[in-house]
Amino acid sequence: MSDPGAVLADLRAESEELDALVAGLPAERWAVPTPAEGWTVSHQIAHLAWTDRQALLSAIDPDGFARAAREAFAAPLTFVDEAAEAGARTPPAELLAQWRAGREELQRALAERPSGEKLPWYGPPMSVASMATGRLMETWAHGQDVADALGATRTPTARLRHVARIGVRARNFSFAAHQLTPPAEEFRVELRAPDGTVWEYGPAAAGQRVTGEALEFCLLVTQRAHRADLPSVRAEGADAERWLEIAQAFAGPPGKGRAPSGKAATS
Repeated sequence: MSDPGAVLADLRAESEELDALVAGLPAERWAVPTPAEGWTVSHQIAHLAWTDRQALLSAIDPDGFARAAREAFAAPLTFVDEAAEAGARTPPAELLAQWRAGREELQRALAERPSGEKLPWYGPPMSVASMATGRLMETWAHGQDVADALGATRTPTARLRHVARIGVRARNFSFAAHQLTPPAEEFRVELRAPDGTVWEYGPAAAGQRVTGEALEFCLLVTQRAHRADLPSVRAEGADAERWLEIAQAFAGPPGKGRAPSGKAATS
C-alpha cells in the first residue's frame, strides 16, 4: 500500500508546479484554448478546482458526496464539461484563489483520514492514498494541457511513478470501457524513469510486455499524446498491442485522445 503522506507531498508539489505556470498569466491568457476541445486554461483549472471539491466532500461528508454523485450521474456524458464551463466563467484571479484554497482543504482532510479508510467516488471506493494518487494524475494530465497551450516544456520528475502505476492498474478497465474482455494473464511493464532507473510491474516471465520511457507511457495512458508520437512505447504480444491502442488511466467513457502530430521521431 502506498504511503498517503508521501503521495500527498507529491500531490502538493505537482499542484505547485502547475500553479507556477498560471499564477503570473495576464487575464487574457487564461482564455487561450488548450488541446482539449472547447476548454481554455480557465476550464482546466476550473475542472481541477471542482474535482478537488468533490474529493473533499467525499472525505468529510460522504452523504453529501452521494447526493452530488447522483446529480452528476443524471447527466453522465456532460456533467464534467458543465462544471468546467461554470467554473471558467469565474474571473481568473478568483478562480486561482479558489483552486488554491480548495486543494489546501483537501490536503488537510486527506491527511486526517485513517489510511485504510475507503472514500466514496464515482467508481469504486478509494483508499486515502488512491484518492491522492488520482488527484495527482489528474493534476499532471490537465497540467500537460495547460503547458501545451502555453508552449511551456515541463521537466519530468519521479512523481510520474504515480501516473504510471494508475495506468498499469487500469489495464482491465481500459478493455472493459471498450466492451472488450480483459486478457486473463498479466503483462510485464518496464518503464525507464526520468532518473534512468526502471520501474517494473507484473511478472518478469510474462509472455506479453510493454516497454518504453515513463513520460511517454504516462502521456499515452492519460491520452495527452497519440501513440504515433510516442516511439519508445512498444508492445510484445497481440493483447499488449491492443492495450496500447485503448489505454486510459482515467475513469469514465473512452476519451477522444489526441490526433497524431505528424512529427513523430523515428527510433
